[in-house]
Amino acid sequence: MPTFAEIPVEVFIDNFLPNLPVATLLRLTCTNKFFAEVCSDDTFWKRKLKRDFNFSGTGTARMSGWKFIYRGLFNPRVYVWGEKSNGRLGLQRFPKTVLHDVPFPTRLRVPNARIVSLAAGGMSFYALDSEGNIYVWGAMDGSIYALNSDGFSEAGKCANTPLRLRMPSPTQSISCGRLHASSLDSHNRVWTFLSWGRPFWLSSQLLTETSSKPIQVECGWGFSCILTQSGDVLVWWPFSGSMKNHIQRANEHMDSQGDKKVNQDPDDVIPCATWDLDIDPVQLPSIPSLPALNVGAFDEDKPTRLVKLAGLDCHIIGLTNKGHVLKFGSLDDELSASRGNWEYLPEYSEIYKVSQHPVFSQSGIEPPKTLHVTHISANFLNFTAYSAGDNSVVLMGSTDTNPRSQPKIIPELQNKDVISVDIGDYHNIALTSKGKVLTWGAYSAGALGLGDPTTLPPGTPGAFRTEERRLLAIDRERGEPPAVEVPTQVRFDHGRKLPKERFCFAIAAAGWHTGALVIDLEPDAIDETDEEAELEVQEARGPSRGSRFPMDAPGQTPPIIPFPGIFRMGHAGRGRGGGFGGFSDSNE
Repeated sequence: MPTFAEIPVEVFIDNFLPNLPVATLLRLTCTNKFFAEVCSDDTFWKRKLKRDFNFSGTGTARMSGWKFIYRGLFNPRVYVWGEKSNGRLGLQRFPKTVLHDVPFPTRLRVPNARIVSLAAGGMSFYALDSEGNIYVWGAMDGSIYALNSDGFSEAGKCANTPLRLRMPSPTQSISCGRLHASSLDSHNRVWTFLSWGRPFWLSSQLLTETSSKPIQVECGWGFSCILTQSGDVLVWWPFSGSMKNHIQRANEHMDSQGDKKVNQDPDDVIPCATWDLDIDPVQLPSIPSLPALNVGAFDEDKPTRLVKLAGLDCHIIGLTNKGHVLKFGSLDDELSASRGNWEYLPEYSEIYKVSQHPVFSQSGIEPPKTLHVTHISANFLNFTAYSAGDNSVVLMGSTDTNPRSQPKIIPELQNKDVISVDIGDYHNIALTSKGKVLTWGAYSAGALGLGDPTTLPPGTPGAFRTEERRLLAIDRERGEPPAVEVPTQVRFDHGRKLPKERFCFAIAAAGWHTGALVIDLEPDAIDETDEEAELEVQEARGPSRGSRFPMDAPGQTPPIIPFPGIFRMGHAGRGRGGGFGGFSDSNE
């Protein structure tokens, strides 16, 4: 008679284990070595994250550690920092700083929600919880005025604290442009937000065929696009052309109906007045024939196709399953798109060309032994392309990049297993597989998150260059320290009497603001010596009301999932150039 151990491993991972409660699953790991190994399978825990928490991790190059992330998602924390205008940080109370910004990560509490994904718009944040709900704060368009009496049908209406959008279906992913956002829901419908009260979904027949199933929705600066299962790219421009005219007519019709103004209800919910728009997006031409890349056997026998998109200002960066990086321009509007074409970027794709870059050939930094670019990201004028693993590379470019352009390579980002990069207007943020966050670029009202420059030692990253500049900033309550050229680590224990290591699993940046999702490495070891820890004591009693955790019984504490290998160690934001028009240390 066959035993459990004789059943194919795939049957356990695909059919048996997913139906077990977490506590039962963990008890099974204690029975023998076979189940200990099977129940720790990374693929299984990655699937379970998607099923139980609506967390896919597809926005990063993470390849392992899914079991650790699962345990941490019992109580993830949201941190925000940078420019605080337009309510974009969602904080009810701000830390007291001389320059009146938020220059270090500050905890934002989103009641009754387990946040698993974070995205940043030009003047706002968007968050997804484990149920697929969207939470928003800030302003869709803070450059226009809205009355207190206006509803969220107005793009200028501010949400000073997080509000939940009541949408027809759970949301799977969301992407942000400067003044708009687009999302993909559980029914594969693609939504566009020009205000938080009146999102519309594209009902075009181009999206109803099986081959046109969207696998990614992505926003550029002023457009949105879809990557379909067949590898086609569809683009639309909500602020111009025929779509703009249709949207204006629809808004005029809804304006005539008082109940369509979309006011916030008493439960901090925006009851969205959803509608559909039957306009065909523009289909871009297919990618050209591309050279073979030395990436081993990965997808060697499969046809070359696009698998990821990243949007900039009037440009799209594309990535194929073989690691080719491409760029498509001329996306100013629906008329100019016909003049564009896909350009292959060999300097970002081929191992020989990358290894000959001066950063590797002249500075002594070890060049990559192999190269397979697996992820891309972009915002406004800049983009990044990066590979995964200990021998990872991070290659940076811009809207001016062409097939002959060499990438910008920052030595301190190479071979660091960077798994995610996000870009603001003038600042940048990177995340490593070990949960470390690095930032560099302009100060941008504190968006680097390195600390209050008036308290940092002069000359250190994020600080003023000299003591004289620091004292002058304190005296005038304005000023801006110089840009940080070397990526520097951000800490998430500001204000604590005792240091506390935390692990970041997601990042977001845009405009002049930054955010991160963080978990404690020792969630049960709480120091009660400061205000933040006292709040943690209250929240550690269990999940927030209305949240869900896959346990054996309601109210049960989360099962203890070991953390293997993890140990605690002792221009969206325009208007503040040069420190409110005062002196700036960046040009010294």
